[in-house]
Amino acid sequence: MPEATIHFGVSGAALMRAADAMLRSLGGAEVSLLFPQALTPDDTSAQLGLVDPGVEQVPLSPAVVRSLPTDNAGPRRRLEFLFPASLMASQAVAHNADSPQSFLESSLGLLYQGELFHIEGTTTEYFAGTAYLYRVVAVE
Repeated sequence: MPEATIHFGVSGAALMRAADAMLRSLGGAEVSLLFPQALTPDDTSAQLGLVDPGVEQVPLSPAVVRSLPTDNAGPRRRLEFLFPASLMASQAVAHNADSPQSFLESSLGLLYQGELFHIEGTTTEYFAGTAYLYRVVAVE
């Protein structure tokens, strides 16, 4: 009779679900990424640059927001935003981005509690080759 083996490994999908649950339980704040709004190419005023195309706000939730220390001569506020990989992957697909990383890099900034933040950098956290968390550091 063959012995049953027990595997204690963590799969990538399970880790992504755990990250989603963790971020929802730790706050679940909502932030918005800002993207340039596309204009129709046949609009002559848009071709001349006479019209401000505006921005598109893409809400992202859940997110955990943490304050980071700042230098005295540095920015007024520095925040770290944590997003689950499943959210970023679905938003990248919905906005025709090549990857969640390129989706974040193409944004103009981040809107949180009515204040605009400039994205300073992004980091992807991996476990067993699977992205499970995106860290975005933004400054005001």
